[in-house]
Amino acid sequence: MNVTFVGVGAIGLPMALQIAKAGHTVTGVDLSDSARTNAEAAGVKAVASLSAAPEAQVVIVMVATPDQLRKLVDQAGTSLDNQRWIVMSTVGPSSVREQGERLRALGARVIDAPVTGGVARAKTGELVIFAAGDPSDVDAAMPVLKAMGTPKITGKNLGDGQSIKVVNQHLCSVHIVAAAEALNLARSLGLEPAAVLELIEKGAAGSWMLSDRGPRMLGPTDVSVTSSIDIFVKDSGLVAEAAKSCGTDVPLLSLAQQRYKMASEAGLGSRDDSRVIETWSNH
Repeated sequence: MNVTFVGVGAIGLPMALQIAKAGHTVTGVDLSDSARTNAEAAGVKAVASLSAAPEAQVVIVMVATPDQLRKLVDQAGTSLDNQRWIVMSTVGPSSVREQGERLRALGARVIDAPVTGGVARAKTGELVIFAAGDPSDVDAAMPVLKAMGTPKITGKNLGDGQSIKVVNQHLCSVHIVAAAEALNLARSLGLEPAAVLELIEKGAAGSWMLSDRGPRMLGPTDVSVTSSIDIFVKDSGLVAEAAKSCGTDVPLLSLAQQRYKMASEAGLGSRDDSRVIETWSNH
């Protein structure tokens, strides 16, 4: 298939590379000069706007925020007959429903397919993809989806995939902050955090986030960024918004969200999300 991939940043580029590796023709779209340069260096042609990309059967969206998705749809043109749009960004249920209906009005076939697994699994094609939409549309997109990971069918309606991702991001948000708090506690108790991490991460108290983020929490502020603090400011906000819409209390999420906001306000917004540990004074 001819694929336009919008958002070839830290996670988008390895996803696009997996699609190309599977034999599809991929053109990246990104406003960032550095992102386009990195894409070209990796072998993916990249342009600065959707209108500059060649005609595609599939448009994959990996932008950062609901507002960016809205602006992208503004640029989509007036006729998208049978073009498949796969929204893989974490934008929340209400955003994908609203923008999905706009795309459908233009003739597009829309699939709600957010991902989990981070940059590490994007690089190996092992993402988990929460795919929702008309079954025939999802089935037609499978060759592209399977190139990036394992699609899990979550429902027939736009927003079903995003709702699963909201639950996923609730846990991710809380687990990262819990890992940071625990490692700071270890340090405060006079223990060596690296030794504590090694002892506990494979036991009942372990978590994927503890094992993945923990080593970076023990590193310097400028540790390599795989997902930024500001991404979790955004994602925890989407979780809070979704919870409010259905009248559900999420007190642990609220505490975690405060930590991400504190980190961002301290100038760490563009740093790796592991740097949330710096909101503890004993760090």
